[in-house]
Amino acid sequence: MKNNSITIKYDPEADVLSWEILKKAKIDYASEMGSIVVHFTKNHIPVLIEVLEASKIIPKSEKILEREKVRELAFSAAR
Repeated sequence: MKNNSITIKYDPEADVLSWEILKKAKIDYASEMGSIVVHFTKNHIPVLIEVLEASKIIPKSEKILEREKVRELAFSAAR
């Protein structure tokens, strides 16, 4: 069941960002780690990742990525 098509959706009403990794895979169980929920098949393959309260997490992620980008640019310039 190989499918490389990844779907990312945002539900503003629920404030959930979902990242579907495998289409048509049967979810057997989920593991919650803070605001992240990962759904797995019975063979422990991740199928779906959900970010709860996404509007709170995404802006923080953008700031972290921007800082890392600046560090990477500074590192590249120092070479």
